[in-house]
Amino acid sequence: MTKMLLKGGRVIDPAAKRDGVFDVLVTDATVTAIGADLSAQSADAEVIDCRGQLVLPGLIDTHGHVFQYVTGRFGLNADMCGVHSGVTTLIDQGGPSCITLPGFRHFVAEPAATRVFAFLSAYLVGGLEGHYYPDLYRPDCLDGAATVKAALANLDLVKGIKAHAEIGGFARWGLDVMKIAAQIGRDAQLPLYIHFGQLWPKPSQGGREVEADSIFNQVVETLKAGDILAHPFSRHPGGFVELDGSLHPLVHEAVARGLKIDVGYGSHFSFKTARIVLDGGVMPDTLGADMHGYNTTVPQPAGTPDSHPDEEEHSFVGRTRFSLVGAMTSMLALGLPLEQVVAMVTDNAAKMIGMQGELGTLKVGGVADISVLDDQRGRWVLQDNEGTQIVTDRMLSPLFCLRAGQRFAADASILPLAHAA
Repeated sequence: MTKMLLKGGRVIDPAAKRDGVFDVLVTDATVTAIGADLSAQSADAEVIDCRGQLVLPGLIDTHGHVFQYVTGRFGLNADMCGVHSGVTTLIDQGGPSCITLPGFRHFVAEPAATRVFAFLSAYLVGGLEGHYYPDLYRPDCLDGAATVKAALANLDLVKGIKAHAEIGGFARWGLDVMKIAAQIGRDAQLPLYIHFGQLWPKPSQGGREVEADSIFNQVVETLKAGDILAHPFSRHPGGFVELDGSLHPLVHEAVARGLKIDVGYGSHFSFKTARIVLDGGVMPDTLGADMHGYNTTVPQPAGTPDSHPDEEEHSFVGRTRFSLVGAMTSMLALGLPLEQVVAMVTDNAAKMIGMQGELGTLKVGGVADISVLDDQRGRWVLQDNEGTQIVTDRMLSPLFCLRAGQRFAADASILPLAHAA
């Protein structure tokens, strides 16, 4: 039997409405006690000094791309983005499809130390570098019945469906693809996660004229309560912010209908757009890092080209380093309270995948998924991928995590470096 005592950290657990200095005792894979001073009952435990640090329920990254090798340069290693970045649970967004889901389970989810789930792609090709080949995402390349069947047969792994709503797709197929994806979500009774923002270019000929500001309301009309609108802070048109720089007038109505909002940080993230959305009174529910091989510098799989001819112009390409915890720092810099940011990556994220009370909280008898972060004060420069810089006085960084009681250092090579102001 292995015991660890996380001593004297600031424990923030929105699900339990707990925020204060506590000890957390872990025995094997289970949280066995939470209290002000557990020294008396933990004489045989390894003591880890967490004074001045944040002790949080295991962080849940709602937007990952970890179908490594199968999605070419796009898919990253699950544990690099997961436990070695201080994250205990990762949700892959649209990597596997109904065709490739068995491979995702066998080669990614099962061997990973990180807890890995998937939002199943609505498209037969999943995330197979399709962002350079839009014809693979036309209506003929969806099989609603097969996707529903695969999702329902794998509910332990599949927690939702992934689809795209953006200008290039609408110019090619109008609303057809979105209607099929929305029906998949209804038939499977799972949330549908919608990518907003520029992804595929408009066709060079034969495309429809698309008014970017009309996409949001067309898509919202097809959705059900609980579906998720992604990339609210995107720097690209066709989403939450209209071409004139104002908040889309239907955003508040979408929220009132029960739709959820996930930041989906990634290369899309813009401090300017975020300011517009937040000042408009819109608060996201969850936060995902959206790291992938186009915006995160890692060695490419052997045998793949170093780049794609169109890569430098692709909207997904970005060179600003970030992580889930780095995205949390950006949320703090935008003025969101720490307690709200923690909820976005714990309790709210667990609700998004229907696992509230099981993940995203610390409770006696519950699984010992715990993330420990450093919480520093100073002055640092943050930059997004459109070049906007802001200065923050608070920096979060991951130190280590426990995944079912097993300790992992936050030593991933992709973690961002702090730049002093």
